[in-house]
Amino acid sequence: MAVFNRKLARAKRHVRIRAKLSGTAERPRLCVFRSLNHVYAQVIDDVKGNTLVMASSIDKDIKEQVDGKKKGEVSELVGTAVAKRALEKGVTQVAFDRGGYRYHGRVKALGEAARKAGLKF
Repeated sequence: MAVFNRKLARAKRHVRIRAKLSGTAERPRLCVFRSLNHVYAQVIDDVKGNTLVMASSIDKDIKEQVDGKKKGEVSELVGTAVAKRALEKGVTQVAFDRGGYRYHGRVKALGEAARKAGLKF
């Protein structure tokens, strides 16, 4: 009898997504990872293998604003921060990589905040 492993199932979904999705110089990949307590976002150029921009809930400037906020609200802060940093680098369009997670909750909050801050995907 097989035992369901949540981490392995997410990893398999992420591999399936990544087979169809790749970041280029014109349209890099906005990759999201969420742990139990934190959320991380990176804008990655897969052709060169470079991370162009990153933001997370443990960044110094975001960590100051986190006190008393729910996880979804913190994800919105991270989405706004990564979008602003990407726009400063000249990135306006991205391919959204949800990392095997459902587009729901914290992942959706991050994506919508990044859209509202000016990223297109």
